[in-house]
Amino acid sequence: MERALKVIALPLDVAWADRDENLIAAETMMRHIGRGCDVFVLPELFTTGFVSDVSVLTGMADSDTCHPVLDAVRHMAATVNAAVCGSWAWRGDDGAFYNRCFFVEPDGETTSYDKQHLFALSAERRIYTPGTRPVPVVRFRGWNIAMAICYDVRFPECLRNFPARYDLILIPANWPDARRYAWEHLLIARAIENQAYVVGANRSGHDDFGTYGETTHIYDYLGMDVGVVCAEGPCAGAVEAVLSLDALRDARKGFPVLVP
Repeated sequence: MERALKVIALPLDVAWADRDENLIAAETMMRHIGRGCDVFVLPELFTTGFVSDVSVLTGMADSDTCHPVLDAVRHMAATVNAAVCGSWAWRGDDGAFYNRCFFVEPDGETTSYDKQHLFALSAERRIYTPGTRPVPVVRFRGWNIAMAICYDVRFPECLRNFPARYDLILIPANWPDARRYAWEHLLIARAIENQAYVVGANRSGHDDFGTYGETTHIYDYLGMDVGVVCAEGPCAGAVEAVLSLDALRDARKGFPVLVP
């Protein structure tokens, strides 16, 4: 039997520091699409955008004791019977902020990852604390799925897929058009060198840091763009693809680069 996984990336136009509006936008798109998708991928910091005012961020971040965003995403995942991945601000017990990526399964099981590589040319390095844990791999519906965040894609050593740890890697992002060429080619390179599907879920719209065009992509293990864009309606801009695990394994077997 074909082992397929349907993935849909939602390139939201993130409203700055408006958690409720962004959660409603994400849930509305998911509900419109409905069941049938296995994994939804949201942009980096999809509930707030890049907020550099610590006083504002404090009121928007989830924590171990108060996590309205995580609760909302768990509800979304259960409602559409799909995993939901995205990143948002998290405040640790030590008061430090983390750009934390979550993979939330329909039953509420949650895996997290803190962005390791903070963008040096922005306030991110001043506001957030880098993660220290390696990229995690989740087993979901027969697939091994990894996750990283935006600028991490520039550092191939942290995403190295050896020995074939993951089949698919999800990368929520806020990557402006000014560096579009680098974004797209880095995603392609990570797909080819790791023989894995790559989902680059970028935001849309614009903010103080730039404009974000149609740069959400789903690449296969050959670096080919296999994403199909929804052209109109409530889900306009969403990018989807049905991925084949059998085809991936055949490709790895026929061209075994993930070996010593």
